[in-house]
Amino acid sequence: MGALRSYGLRLQRKRWRIRAFRKRRELKCVVDRTGDIRPDDILLFCTQRNEKIRLPYFLDYYRKQGVNHFFFVDNDSDDGALDYLRSQPDVSVWHTRASYRRSRFGVDWLNWLQRKYAHGHWVLTVDPDEFLVYPFCDTRPLRALTDWLDASSIKSFSAMLLDMYPKGRLDERPYREGEDPIAIASWFDSGNYTMARNHAFTNLWIQGGPRARVFFADQPAKAPALNKVPLVKWDRKYVYVSSTHMLLPRGLNQVYDEWGGEKASGVLLHAKFIDTFGAKAAEELQRGEHYAGSVEYKAYAERVQENPQLWCKWSEKYINWRQLEILGLMSKGNWA
Repeated sequence: MGALRSYGLRLQRKRWRIRAFRKRRELKCVVDRTGDIRPDDILLFCTQRNEKIRLPYFLDYYRKQGVNHFFFVDNDSDDGALDYLRSQPDVSVWHTRASYRRSRFGVDWLNWLQRKYAHGHWVLTVDPDEFLVYPFCDTRPLRALTDWLDASSIKSFSAMLLDMYPKGRLDERPYREGEDPIAIASWFDSGNYTMARNHAFTNLWIQGGPRARVFFADQPAKAPALNKVPLVKWDRKYVYVSSTHMLLPRGLNQVYDEWGGEKASGVLLHAKFIDTFGAKAAEELQRGEHYAGSVEYKAYAERVQENPQLWCKWSEKYINWRQLEILGLMSKGNWA
């Protein structure tokens, strides 16, 4: 990369940090338990709106993995989610009525909180419908992974977003609070993915799966990105640029081996497609707070009325992380 391009990225990172500093004024602290955080704690950051039904299982899942403290930004929920989060002993919560879109879809808010509270910690940044699966996650806690990453001088860990879905109509089986959503949405596309390199930020850009196949069949290039870097050893100088798809400095995006080997990686099981999906898509389309004029939710709204089945004859039923490794969707690299 040339000196001019490198200088431009440094300026961009500085601009995002300044923007996050300004956006801090949009956040009102509801409950601050950050005084309980220990120097080696693993932290989780999340923006949510009206996800009360998902939160009990989400918190339980990541507590069992080894997350020590949770940071939530509540974007003006009216379903009781804010009160629920306030009652949790390992959660700190901020509330905002500000525009999700004008905060770069929550990135500015989380960049500020991470800058203030996460320096020196391993940080997991996920949505309430994303569940991290990593090598040996059935026998080793998240701490084992972060200890190995530290010992290997690796500062970031990638995970492909894997859309999960049920066999049958999306609304066929109702989801109940506290239930594992993967017990309902237990199928996925084992292939049907494209990959390209983003030369500006050096990250991989992955698209495909059921959203490209069903909702963006006529325009697959507009399908949502599936590449994520959700786990980072945070430094206050870092910033997320676009969701968790890419960061600056751009070296954090180099989570793949260019010389034919494999770096360790995980998968985010994405449980968007359950019976709550139709109402959520309609709400978000009406709000118009999502990327590119909510083009993604326009595509959902157009098809969801038809009750499309995402399952097809090539669908695979999820078993465990080893299955995903065999299929080439994740890798343990040289972590043995």
